[in-house]
Amino acid sequence: MGEWRRRRAAKRIKPGTGRELQPFRWWQPFARSLYSIDLGRNVYTVDVRHRRRFFSEDGNGTADLYLDGRHHAESKLPAAFPVPGGTIEVADSPFGLKRCHYVSDEGGERQLVPDRASAEGRREHFARAHPVLSRVIGVTSVAVLVISVLLLIPQLVEVVFKIPPVAERFGTFVSPVALPMWLNTSLTAGAVLASIERALRLRHSWFLDRLG
Repeated sequence: MGEWRRRRAAKRIKPGTGRELQPFRWWQPFARSLYSIDLGRNVYTVDVRHRRRFFSEDGNGTADLYLDGRHHAESKLPAAFPVPGGTIEVADSPFGLKRCHYVSDEGGERQLVPDRASAEGRREHFARAHPVLSRVIGVTSVAVLVISVLLLIPQLVEVVFKIPPVAERFGTFVSPVALPMWLNTSLTAGAVLASIERALRLRHSWFLDRLG
């Protein structure tokens, strides 16, 4: 996050209420992200409830920052919370979080640790327990997204060029790829699952994951 964006994000920060941090519940794996970091004397926790962006007027979610288990601050996303020695940066994607890092004043970065009970925490535990299989799943996620983009984009372009104002100005476009509906549906579902899997690891490509 650049300095200009960091200053802009700082204006979105609201003071906390001091309420206590709620533990992660078993029914929240894809509705909530919970990350923490120990900065020596204090533990900071970022709590993101993903449903909030669906009920907000501008479509932006929010992040809550807790200090030693008490609500310390709140900000719309993307967020940049000033903490001792640096900043905690949080950004979301259509499928979860794409960034939750502590950036020191010297420029070093550390990813916050996900709660063990969360979907992100379970994915991290799986990666430690089965590193080879975890890498295979990660590579497969990228491959699914690449294949989906290569096969779906030409078909989407053809649909756009069938819109009368577009066709009148630019002509028509015939996709070199024509897949049955069931295969297009399967590719779309696979791309969504691949993007969710990558979001659990805070992996994000502005092109692949957004299209997924």
